Amino acid sequence: MSQSQMTSTADKRTQASNPLGTEPIGKLLRAFALPSVISMLVNAIYNIVDQIFIGQGVGYYGNAATTVCFPIVSIILAIATLIGAGGSAYAALKLGEKREEEAKQTLGNVFILSLISGISIAMIGLIFIDPILKLFGATPLNMEYSYQYASILFLGLPFNVLGISLSNMARTDGSPALSMYSIVIGALLNCILDPLYIFVFHWGVAGAAIATISSQILSAVVLLIYFWKKGKTMRFEKRYMKPNPHIIRSILALGISSCITQSAAAIMQIILNNSLVYYGNQSEVSGDVALSAVGIVLKISMIIVAFCIGIGVGSQPIMGFNQGANQPKRIKQTYLLAVSSSTLIVLIGWALCEMIPDVILKLFGNGDANFNTFAIKAMRIYLFGVFTSGFQIVTTNYFQATGQPLKASLLSMLRQLLLLIPLIIILPMFFGLDGILYAGATADLASGGIVLIFALKEIKKLNAWIARQEQASSLAVSQ
Repeated sequence: MSQSQMTSTADKRTQASNPLGTEPIGKLLRAFALPSVISMLVNAIYNIVDQIFIGQGVGYYGNAATTVCFPIVSIILAIATLIGAGGSAYAALKLGEKREEEAKQTLGNVFILSLISGISIAMIGLIFIDPILKLFGATPLNMEYSYQYASILFLGLPFNVLGISLSNMARTDGSPALSMYSIVIGALLNCILDPLYIFVFHWGVAGAAIATISSQILSAVVLLIYFWKKGKTMRFEKRYMKPNPHIIRSILALGISSCITQSAAAIMQIILNNSLVYYGNQSEVSGDVALSAVGIVLKISMIIVAFCIGIGVGSQPIMGFNQGANQPKRIKQTYLLAVSSSTLIVLIGWALCEMIPDVILKLFGNGDANFNTFAIKAMRIYLFGVFTSGFQIVTTNYFQATGQPLKASLLSMLRQLLLLIPLIIILPMFFGLDGILYAGATADLASGGIVLIFALKEIKKLNAWIARQEQASSLAVSQ
């Protein structure tokens, strides 16, 4: 047997030993994407639940405070996805290449990075909390609420980073359901504690924050126990807990696109909050009303986008493994199915926001006529282009999963950093407060068109790769 034949036989055995290389794509995507969707959805609901109960129990000043603190959530997600998504992508590639030792080392390095970064950011946040909140758009009317909420979020930050990072690793370890259960358990606890702390104990905004970090701690503990005792391929072992510069660089390179997305979200939110206060106070709406209303709209968009992120994240291990296993046809099938599924779901969410915004907004309490009128308008205009987010998110995950971090990073920056932030600054100069709303729709539509160009070019490359393989197979058979 020739060397090439021996290699081909080994590759086939490798693929056959892992369902990511053999199971039907539809079945795999359901198995991996459904838990991911639920996990992302529940993670978004953490903040939604807080906002609903705060709106009912405290009022729109309390909701304005959660909007002020929202960049903190984006910063946490930026760090956690940098480590978790990067570690997950790298581990999936190593598992596809049958290099399990390196995948195990990746888990250890993800744990170390998560712990160190979580504790460091929490300490910085608590020390500089006052200037941070002012930077994030706090006003004299919501500053007290913002301080209560933010200080408690910072205390739970290390557990939150750990939970999100290890959730990504659990999916790559072949346990997407556990990743889902860990977050669902935490969310259920949050839903129980929120009304208890707000309406029974009368702890207000602080109670909502305590409920949130309690649920995050529980989620992290569930995942820590899994990797300590029950991991399938990857487990916590002392010998794998040493920092490895090569693995750390690889994690950061592959995770940087996800980090940029969330970092851009934090920067955008800071600029958005300050613009809402400034232009809101120059209009009949008022800054606090604008801050609260748009904050609710953003939380609703998080629910819609959570489906897309879940499908994208769920498809990532499948595409990453098959990239390593040299199976372009399965990569293409996974990508197209993920794009079509996410687009269908986001279209439904978009239609509901455009047709019945008043019904959705009632969940967050009953504001005055001024608040309700502006909130309905904000939802319809700001989210007008959100239907493009499905294929944008999945395409970014595709580039990340297939080891193309530069393209993934560029597309991650496109919507929020390169388009939305400049539009938020420029359009209000001409259209006032309404300009901020137009910025959201314009950024979605423009970035959607650009991402589509990247996607079509990549499909051509996959088709060429598939054609080369089929031609090689035909030659091998003829010989």
